Amino acid sequence: MSASKRDELVQNAMHAFHHGGFHAVGMDRLAKETSVSKTAIYKHFRTKEDLILAVLRLRDEQYRNWLVRRVEALGATPRDRLLAVFEALGEWFLEEGYKSCIFIKASSEYQAPDDPIFAAAAEHKRLILAFLSKLTSELGRADHEGLARQLQLLHEGAIVMACLGDPQQAATNAKRAAAQLVDAATDA
Repeated sequence: MSASKRDELVQNAMHAFHHGGFHAVGMDRLAKETSVSKTAIYKHFRTKEDLILAVLRLRDEQYRNWLVRRVEALGATPRDRLLAVFEALGEWFLEEGYKSCIFIKASSEYQAPDDPIFAAAAEHKRLILAFLSKLTSELGRADHEGLARQLQLLHEGAIVMACLGDPQQAATNAKRAAAQLVDAATDA
């Protein structure tokens, strides 16, 4: 299997796991949905968990690259960039096939803190916090990391609520709450 076929397998496995669940999608189903034989899958990934880790690495890269690009495109000032995070979320929520966050799903299916899959999900969330912290530092406030943690709670909560209810309302409410937090931090 070539590198491009391997990449295609990981991309297709991401879709299968995201829509079907990590535990629910077994190797037989995965082979069927990706059109790659189990033998070929095992040539590149020693275990299903290794494939899941490859999926999480790819999704982390895709999501963070997309988020950074959207925030830069939507926001000119530090405040605008922070609120653009929630505008970008609103765009994502309205995409066809939105099914919440694969990292939230991974951490709920692999809950042991020492599990590599749980660790990969936690690392993604740590990197999102680092991005938010970078954005909040541009405000020039002393406790920008505290603000970043609060905004991450809004980010994660909006993702869950968009899946459970009205996606546009989740993004709108999260952006409104973020604006209040950012404005309170800049007025302090």
